[in-house]
Amino acid sequence: MSSCDMELKLISHVYWHQKTEFMLPSDTYPCWTLFAVEAGRFRYTIGEESGEASFGDLVLCPPNTAFIRKTLEPLSFHFLQFVWLKEPYTVEEGQWNGKLAVYDMERLQSDYHYLRQITGWEDTSMLHKQHMLSDMLRLVMLEQLAQDVTRGQRDALMEEARKRLTEKAYDSFSMQELADRLKLTPVQLTRRFRKAFGETPSELLNEIRLTRARHLLEGTSLKLDEIAAQCGYENGFYLSRVFSKKTGMPPSVYRSLHRV
Repeated sequence: MSSCDMELKLISHVYWHQKTEFMLPSDTYPCWTLFAVEAGRFRYTIGEESGEASFGDLVLCPPNTAFIRKTLEPLSFHFLQFVWLKEPYTVEEGQWNGKLAVYDMERLQSDYHYLRQITGWEDTSMLHKQHMLSDMLRLVMLEQLAQDVTRGQRDALMEEARKRLTEKAYDSFSMQELADRLKLTPVQLTRRFRKAFGETPSELLNEIRLTRARHLLEGTSLKLDEIAAQCGYENGFYLSRVFSKKTGMPPSVYRSLHRV
């Protein structure tokens, strides 16, 4: 069986926005359960694996397995439960327990966007959501295949850089600081990071920050300067410039379009 030969059925989907804590510190589910993080961080333990998850991470828990968790920052995430109709062999080999990192952030953000936009539980909505879930899991499998081919060429230093960027995305720091920490020049950092992940450190940083900015524009009445402060930008003017360039519209227009 090909590793990308898979079929699944979505059972449920709930989107949580800025959740400050889990209702239960531990839970067990009768089917496969995926926590797909859009913003914030949480700590988890699944079986023998423990770690932290943030934007770009999918945390997958097998059926009838204790899922221990604790929020570290207000958490926005998709809670999806499903059953395999045809499992890829990577599941059978136990490679899919715990955190599954995704590097194609733009594709992942698109899936998240549609999951948030599709409402209702009728068959058509669930089929659309099922497609988004399948796309995310196929993305993981394709990236795993690519990593298997180039496993000996993986750049551990750049993985550390990505981890550092993800953890400190909302803090005020410069690429010079990160480069100094890794004993590289900013040019070396940018080139190696792009080679490892297909994007620059700055592009990844903006993706993470703008995801939080979108959430705050949609779900709060905070002023732009206040949102900028919570997303790691110097001020609202700079956030507006970056946001407009990336989305094609200023924050004020985005907010008006996403308010009911």
